[in-house]
Amino acid sequence: MNSLKLRSQLEKFFIEDIGEQDVTTDLIFSEDTMGKIVFLSKDEGVFCGEEIIKTGFHLLNHDITVQVFVKDGQAIVKGQELAHVSGKIADLLKGERVVLNLIQRMSGIATLTQKTVHTLDSGHTRVCDTRKTTPGLRMFEKYAVRCGGGFNHRFGLYDAVMIKDNHISFAGSISKAVEAIRNKAGHMVKVEIEVETKEQVMEAVHAGADVIMFDNRTPEEIKELIKLVPAGIITEASGGIQLSNIAEYRDTGVDYISLGYLTHSYKALDISVKVLWNKGDE
Repeated sequence: MNSLKLRSQLEKFFIEDIGEQDVTTDLIFSEDTMGKIVFLSKDEGVFCGEEIIKTGFHLLNHDITVQVFVKDGQAIVKGQELAHVSGKIADLLKGERVVLNLIQRMSGIATLTQKTVHTLDSGHTRVCDTRKTTPGLRMFEKYAVRCGGGFNHRFGLYDAVMIKDNHISFAGSISKAVEAIRNKAGHMVKVEIEVETKEQVMEAVHAGADVIMFDNRTPEEIKELIKLVPAGIITEASGGIQLSNIAEYRDTGVDYISLGYLTHSYKALDISVKVLWNKGDE
């Protein structure tokens, strides 16, 4: 993740949660009361969020000591200590919820992605995400997909051309849409086209598509449609594909399968924060 964007996003999240002050913490503890907490896994899965813990607490106070014992993408088990964080209790308590919210979600996505990759079990086809991410969390969620062994599709409307059914309807045809783009875009811009029928595949090929995406097609339909695609054009499948049926797409021959459920239907991994030590124990 980009460190500048990471810090910027975390600052927004802390401001949203803390506001003017943490009323509870500030009323109980003096500013110089020290303590130590542990991040503890209560589930098994794939960890994601090493830099979230480090950067998050250091944003609140540079003097906080952070020890993270696992790497992003590493398998974790129930009861495993993931990190120790020590410093002023006020800072620890103000930071724990935001940090937990992120690493629980990111670890859940990484876990689901790894399970999907293993279920597909393909030496050729890659699993990738979509733009169906939580607003404000796209950078984090797409990073989590990579930690789980997946790949990223486009990050937004700004970094790739993807002609979908509504673009085609408004433009009048695939050919007209591609022609308009080729007349204005630079040579570095790739064009992906969403297709459903044999006729659309042939039109997309003739129009010079760089990537052809088979939308809501069954494995059997894809096996037939992909025969019309020349070598050199990347192929993708999307729509109607879930963990329960992804193995059926193993032998379709597509280069990528893009899955919205990786980032909109995951279960957050259960991680908690417990007190290890506080000044009153001395």
